[in-house]
Amino acid sequence: MAPSIRLSPAARSLFDEPLAIAVQGLGPRQQVTLRTSLRDETGELFQASARYQAGDDGQLDLARCPALPGGSFSGLEPMGLLWALQPQKPFWRLVKRDVQSPFLLQLEVLEGHGERPGRLLAQAQHERAFLRDGVRRVPVREGRIRATLFLPPGEDTFPGIIDIHGFGGGLPESRASLLANHGFATLALAYYQFEDLPQKPKELHLEYFEEAVNYMLQHPQVKGPGVGLLGFSKGGEVSLAMAAFLKNITAVASLNGPIAATCIPFSYKNKIIPTVTLHEHKAKATNSKFLDYSDVIDDPFQAPGNQSLIPLEKAEAQLLFIVGQDDRVVKSEYYVTEVCKLLQAQGKGNFQILSYPGTGHCIDPPFFPLYPIGSHPVFHKRAVLGGELRAYSKAQVHAWSQVQAFFKKYL
Repeated sequence: MAPSIRLSPAARSLFDEPLAIAVQGLGPRQQVTLRTSLRDETGELFQASARYQAGDDGQLDLARCPALPGGSFSGLEPMGLLWALQPQKPFWRLVKRDVQSPFLLQLEVLEGHGERPGRLLAQAQHERAFLRDGVRRVPVREGRIRATLFLPPGEDTFPGIIDIHGFGGGLPESRASLLANHGFATLALAYYQFEDLPQKPKELHLEYFEEAVNYMLQHPQVKGPGVGLLGFSKGGEVSLAMAAFLKNITAVASLNGPIAATCIPFSYKNKIIPTVTLHEHKAKATNSKFLDYSDVIDDPFQAPGNQSLIPLEKAEAQLLFIVGQDDRVVKSEYYVTEVCKLLQAQGKGNFQILSYPGTGHCIDPPFFPLYPIGSHPVFHKRAVLGGELRAYSKAQVHAWSQVQAFFKKYL
């Protein structure tokens, strides 16, 4: 019998779901290399490979068989061929722009363990999708709001979450679409550099975000009385500012978000939160010649930076802080530890911290490739963002399940 690849689910799975991979029909204890490839929407190639040895029966199940040294990873890692995908073009990030089409994953089984791949023994294709059947994608252009709403299948009401991205602008939809597959009505909200929104805002008006909260609460399929916020980086900071100033926010999950205003001041009614100062000259060159910007932001717990601190003691919401201990863009762990000490001193206990070693600034849903060096969101120079492959892959899976559990509990 010729070798063949067996996948479960067979033809299509969600991008954040595990995929079981097995090979049958090999020779007893035959040595093979498994390789995965995926092209993004611009045509850039991501690849991973691992070396394996079949069992005495010619079967190879990645859930039971450890990868041997010499590939992208080693050890018992059933999903290694997905989380270890790396771009062939250096410093390239995997981004999904059109969530209505899946990524196509190619799997190959090659003979032997040589530096040059051996003969092709078997191959398979698999779709990694962002929308479960029945999830609706609804573009939203109501009043000033520019967003996309994802609704789970069915006519029920669902807990509502607003998903706010970082400093890149635009309207990324991948995280919101994946969250909707898990039963949340999720609004991916743009706030600058999109359509008629400001290109370079002088201030972020919290009234705009308040409009988005009201839109969600008035939606017939959003279960009130409040909404949740999920924010990454600058989006985490925006979410925390919303929790401090706006009503009807029940739960906030912040992924490596600053706890002070950075780069763009906040305004609400007649109150302004000025930005903390950034000192570009404090960037350090690393051995690899890339810049480490982790020390460029004034300490918001020391004057003059403290007037930029978001007044989180005013927040009624439950707060979940998710931090990467190797974040080189924001000193996330330090900020969150300090701000929770302040909250505790005021008798507040509405917060929890999840802190992940070996995890950098970018914390994406599971199985997005590690992006440890890339363009700095503010200075647009090549910078160390932080993170290490295996630790990051475990953090992604754990944090994603914790975010869902947090919102299910409080919404």
